[in-house]
Amino acid sequence: MGRTKRRQILTALGLVLFMGIAVYFRLWTIDYRISANDTELLRKQFDLANREAMDESAEWRRRYDSELEKAAKCSRELDEIKKSRGETTEVSAVLNRKMEMLQKENMDLLERVETLKQELEAEKLKCSMRNM
Repeated sequence: MGRTKRRQILTALGLVLFMGIAVYFRLWTIDYRISANDTELLRKQFDLANREAMDESAEWRRRYDSELEKAAKCSRELDEIKKSRGETTEVSAVLNRKMEMLQKENMDLLERVETLKQELEAEKLKCSMRNM
């Protein structure tokens, strides 16, 4: 009884193994036929993806070049400003001195206006006292 049971199990195992191999070969042939027929399609898809990648790369390169141009322009402008600032340092020192002198003169004039206002008020007060 133990031998027959073992024999049945081995037969069932062999049958399952044979069916598994048959299914595997069937799937392999289906996959092979599909891949053999689709090589042209795959090649076209690859070429399309390659062109898209090159277009995208060209677009990024164009963006990089334009940003590089902008940065170079800004750098040149900054250098020009630095150079002109170096030349204008003397001019700005003269202008600063003139500005200080004008501010002092303005303060003196404001003080003079204030004293004149006080004198005017005093004269108005004198006139109002005489009329009374």
